[in-house]
Amino acid sequence: MRVCKFGGTSMADANCISRVESIIAADIGRRYIVVSAPGKRNKADLKVTDALYACASAMEDRDKFDAAFEKVEKRFISIAEELETDMDMPALLESVKADILSRRSRDFTASRGEYLSAIILANKLGVPFVDAEGLILFDENGELMLDASLARVAKKLEGVPRAVLPGFYGTAADGSVKTFSRGGSDITGAIVASAVGADVYENWTDVDGFLSADPRIVKNPKLIDCLSFNELRELSYMGAEVLHPEAIFPVRRAGIPINIKNTFHPTAPGTVIVPDSRHIADKNVITGIAGKKGFSIINIEKEMMNSETGFGALVLSTFAAEGISFEHMPSGIDTLSVVVRDECLEGKLPSLLASLWRATKADSIEALSGLSLIATVGHNMASRQGSAAKIFKALAARHINVRMIDQGSSELNIIVGVDTFDYEKAINAIYAEFMGD
Repeated sequence: MRVCKFGGTSMADANCISRVESIIAADIGRRYIVVSAPGKRNKADLKVTDALYACASAMEDRDKFDAAFEKVEKRFISIAEELETDMDMPALLESVKADILSRRSRDFTASRGEYLSAIILANKLGVPFVDAEGLILFDENGELMLDASLARVAKKLEGVPRAVLPGFYGTAADGSVKTFSRGGSDITGAIVASAVGADVYENWTDVDGFLSADPRIVKNPKLIDCLSFNELRELSYMGAEVLHPEAIFPVRRAGIPINIKNTFHPTAPGTVIVPDSRHIADKNVITGIAGKKGFSIINIEKEMMNSETGFGALVLSTFAAEGISFEHMPSGIDTLSVVVRDECLEGKLPSLLASLWRATKADSIEALSGLSLIATVGHNMASRQGSAAKIFKALAARHINVRMIDQGSSELNIIVGVDTFDYEKAINAIYAEFMGD
């Protein structure tokens, strides 16, 4: 049994939805379908969710609201007519519009793209539409209540052999509609897969799978045929954006693999994401490379730092008091560095430095910006000697200065910090060293 999630590009227009219909029909095991709102049809196009957010922003000006909602109406009417459904789409849209104006909620407004998308596909497939409202639950702090959601979904779908559900939203503690962050339909699909005990969770998108590096930086990077949930988490954290990083948690506990598939190339095997490394063939030393720009590093030096009990806790509590989270904290005997996203330091750096001086009485403190982080990820690095040496050899050969080094205790990844002007060159250097032909 397969649970399938189809993303915005897969639901963008009638032709795309017809492809989805064919994919579902090709395998009787594809029983439960989760969909996103229609995405862009071309680069200049507008995603339906963005159009709905524009509606929410124009709520206080009826003329602007009507103009914004008209774009949504035209999109869905066009899809329904071209698919030759038997739906009264204008009447449904009028009802949705009235609900939006009645509830006056940004989250509810944004959720209607998935709602309408799922109703259309359910109608086309001739299967029940099952709303996510009341099934996907959030607590008072806006956090997903996974166990409660799994129980609700399992009970609702018991005895329902096939169904289409909208992704992206659920119900908050106060009964209102609440959405996930963008891309959250991936999480909905994972919840449904876990709730029904699927054998595979298929996530259909517009790429053949995960690439071993960013194709905007590395020319024709290799496709990753298989990776573990842990490798996915590391690559996603560092910017690899094919699957929402939180989508693994519902299926991980149930041991359900995820298969990233391409709606526009359905015969491609895609990338399989498995619960642990035992299921991965022993091939490449590394699985992938990912990175991010926009970091600063706070360097703190103090003699005999290592003998001062609680020094690290003192530093981190100072960051916490200033409302600043950190990414990494490499250290030496008399030095400690804290890596922070630039956005977290905006307007706070002078106050942070002053607080650190008072709290630590350090010999020197300096803040350096222009840092980028690059993660080299792979389970096989732990069992292969010289992985770190190869990284530094590749960077040294291209005269790239390494400003920070951090390695996880699992030896799953090695993160290096380089000057942002060396970022693209560094990624290409590491890729060529490990994966170049």
